[in-house]
Amino acid sequence: MNRKSFGSTMKHLLARVILPATAALAFAAQAAPPLKIGYSDWPGWVAWQVAIDKGWLKEAGVAVDFEWFDYSASMDAFSAGKIDAVTMTNGDALVTGAAGGKSVMIMLTDYSNGNDMIVAKPGIKSLKDLKGKKVAVEEGLVEHLLLLNGLKKMGMKESDVTLVNAKTNEMPQVLASGDVAAVGAWQPISGQAMKSLPGSRPVYTSANEPGLIYDVVAVNPVSAKQRKAEWVKVVKVWDKVVKYINDPKTQPDAVKIMASRVGVAPAAYTRFLKGTKLLSLEEGKKVMAKGPGFGSLYGSSKVADDFNVANGVYKSHQDVDGYIDPSFTDAALK
Repeated sequence: MNRKSFGSTMKHLLARVILPATAALAFAAQAAPPLKIGYSDWPGWVAWQVAIDKGWLKEAGVAVDFEWFDYSASMDAFSAGKIDAVTMTNGDALVTGAAGGKSVMIMLTDYSNGNDMIVAKPGIKSLKDLKGKKVAVEEGLVEHLLLLNGLKKMGMKESDVTLVNAKTNEMPQVLASGDVAAVGAWQPISGQAMKSLPGSRPVYTSANEPGLIYDVVAVNPVSAKQRKAEWVKVVKVWDKVVKYINDPKTQPDAVKIMASRVGVAPAAYTRFLKGTKLLSLEEGKKVMAKGPGFGSLYGSSKVADDFNVANGVYKSHQDVDGYIDPSFTDAALK
């Protein structure tokens, strides 16, 4: 049919107008960009690699691009609007938000259960032995908070040690240099620090402070609101990931996938997993209930907020409640 005959009847005229418009709408729906999530080298976040490799997100009907970063770079990319969401600690969500990169924590992946460490040189057996000595931490980050909480438990204060500010990824070299008595770092960097100085050992870990450091998926508030149905699908996949990793029958395959992502041997990665308490959605829902103390994401985040203000990480207290939205986890469990 040529153009002339196509336009000769109302039926064909309508077809010219309606059908292309319908096709355009369908194309627009299909062309919605994938959700972009930044993730980095932490067992609770590398766990997403299982879902990626298994194709579970696609099966769930959601398009997601996971982008690999160094941790600090992932938060920078989120703040710059280059990604829709980022995996980070609850405390760092507040830090990023205070600097302008607001987010909403829609789910928990885990809490650190030993992988965050204060690693001391040979001869030092406890935090008390650090009195009057130099300790390297990346000031304002979670190991700094871990150290301060540990010192407080020992009846000590920050002024009892001399803090040396250093990048977390440099801690193995810092400890090996002999200039400090201890360093703060998380796995795998804490493990590398112990290898760099034979005889060094952890004298305090996040296993002593369960709930001090929660790990979350934090989403840009606009994306969270406009694409909530898609984010709920992402959250729902998490339960499948946790079950696959924790099941003795499938754990070897899961560990192989995760170890491959970060370039370490599976046997080594199994040890990293032991220091990370992966949280199912049901467990995460309980933690997202309001309450004081480390048993609640709200209580833990309030501790982090107080720490951040006291240490000049940012000036004004953050509205902790505004950073947490349990409705995504609740919806995924229905």
